[in-house]
Amino acid sequence: MVTLNRIYTRTGDAGTTRLATGQSVSKADLRVEAYGAVDETNACLGLARVHTSGDFDALLARLQNELFDLGADLATPATADEAAGAKLRILDSQVDRLEGEIDALNAELPPLASFVLPGGTPPAAALHLARTVCRRAEREAVRLIEAGESVSPPAMRYLNRLSDLLFVAARHANDKGAAEVFWQSGATR
Repeated sequence: MVTLNRIYTRTGDAGTTRLATGQSVSKADLRVEAYGAVDETNACLGLARVHTSGDFDALLARLQNELFDLGADLATPATADEAAGAKLRILDSQVDRLEGEIDALNAELPPLASFVLPGGTPPAAALHLARTVCRRAEREAVRLIEAGESVSPPAMRYLNRLSDLLFVAARHANDKGAAEVFWQSGATR
């Protein structure tokens, strides 16, 4: 007898899904929107990785794994009685590591003289796309907080730093700034 491992469950056919706590919510719930945008960011990093190798690819691979952690964090509303370490949460040390990586990559880049247009090399273009989707994930998390829902402070800081890291990584992937495309103010008037 063959056992089928189906991907579809039909449980979402009515427009609902379950959070990590098991709570049923609308697929349009603010929390689902936030971790959905994190998932989209992860997919953009997968696209960027098609064009990378070595240490840079290892960095993006680690970020992809951390984005799954972030998605789990966002999919699990915090409770007042939550014990430290009881749930998968983004840690301050992960935010600190992002800051160190931003500084290291940025040290190898020329100073900016203009706004950078998304594009250049294939990995840079994919990283710029990841950056913009990450910024949307951050806005969705802010909307969640503004609606009175809980989001861990390290998760918010991680989203903010990640978008900064993705900007610097995109510049770095543009031949350390040599292949960047710059905005030319009013050039098409």
